[in-house]
Amino acid sequence: MRETYHLIPVEAWTGADPDAALARESLADEGFIHCTDGADALIATANRHYRDDPRDFLALTLDLDRVTSPWRYDEPGKPYPHIYGPIDRVAILGTAAVRRDASGVFLDLA
Repeated sequence: MRETYHLIPVEAWTGADPDAALARESLADEGFIHCTDGADALIATANRHYRDDPRDFLALTLDLDRVTSPWRYDEPGKPYPHIYGPIDRVAILGTAAVRRDASGVFLDLA
């Protein structure tokens, strides 16, 4: 199993069709879905890109071995695999809330 995380706003997750593969805006905009290996790296990424975004977020735990869309590490040695297609529901192993403090800093996975 190759575990990675995908950060997603709660409303995007709850509004997605539970019977369809998960496609994100970045797939249309950039051609891939962003992921991050490791909870600490995910929290750092969340703080770098979403600290000022007041929405609640979830971390989806993914098994890259179950993703049928092509995926790869575009920057060797970096913990950021990119998935070049939708994420199969069978590849989503679980969800965890991403906790924040009162100032919006992401702290950890609940």
